[in-house]
Amino acid sequence: MTFFDNVFREMDSLQPILGEDPVFLAALEHVSRLAPIERPCLVIGERGSGKELIAARLHYLSRRWGGPLVKVNCAALSETLLDTELFGHEAGAFTGATKRHIGRFERAHGGTIILDEIATASPVVQEKLLRVVEYGEIERVGGSEVIEVDTRVIGVTNENLRELAKTNRFRADLLDRLAFDVVAVPPLRQRSDDILLLAEQFALEMTKRLGRSVFPGFSRNAAEQLLRYPWPGNIRELRNAVERSIYLSEDDEAPLAHITIDPFEDIWSETDRDTPTPAEEVDTPQPDTNIDFKTQVANFEIKLLEQALRQNANNQTEAAKSLDLNYHQFRRLLEKHGLLPGRQD
Repeated sequence: MTFFDNVFREMDSLQPILGEDPVFLAALEHVSRLAPIERPCLVIGERGSGKELIAARLHYLSRRWGGPLVKVNCAALSETLLDTELFGHEAGAFTGATKRHIGRFERAHGGTIILDEIATASPVVQEKLLRVVEYGEIERVGGSEVIEVDTRVIGVTNENLRELAKTNRFRADLLDRLAFDVVAVPPLRQRSDDILLLAEQFALEMTKRLGRSVFPGFSRNAAEQLLRYPWPGNIRELRNAVERSIYLSEDDEAPLAHITIDPFEDIWSETDRDTPTPAEEVDTPQPDTNIDFKTQVANFEIKLLEQALRQNANNQTEAAKSLDLNYHQFRRLLEKHGLLPGRQD
């Protein structure tokens, strides 16, 4: 790979990280200070908070940016497979090992290795990690040759490693070596200034992916939903919710009226969708000797429509679904009873 290949790869890989909230900007400043030091470090944060992007940024802002960046998810591999994947193996090391396998540490020589979910590594793997972090040495499984590697190690986790070390579930000496510095990635709920900024970006990307010409923005109701929800799944959950809502929206010219945060909400709701609960909750016309049938039916329809709108935060698409109507049928009923608002969110 040529120098210019590396330059272009770096430009493609170091994607801009969106964020204007002071809490997030402080974390980025921390990364900028730590990146050139090239010592082992940890990146911690909740699931979906962007830890992997921050870890990659540490590589691309360092003098190793032109070297390899190798990522390993420790939780995705068994103990034996993780051992050979990280450190390699010699031919004949075990049944099926017909040829030498070069491990990830050797492949990352001169660059950086990111160990995602490092807390899940077994005691055997942790012992070998301690050696490579301490001395820059590895041995392939089934071999005796000591191989020197120049690789920066970045551990990524959402676990409390100090607590794990206290209960002997993570080596305290390995934690000491890795924790030259620790970058804490703030959860999205602490970045309130960034929620709408990120949501807008995800919406624009999804709109383009769907082949639509323009994203008309979020309605006031949708924006309030985005800001009110605590986002336990952080940026990943926000992206999924926004993309899902764009995909489900039927009117791509009107501002997005509603954010569908939980795709299971209707499926696993306590109320069976087949049960006609709206009709049960609406006052049933009582027998009367002077019933005006058309008026009673009209009143009944109005109450159903108003109730559906109320229960779905005035989102006409969702309200229509709750009554088992399509959007246009629902709109015609609103128009019939004079319930259409002056403008649609």
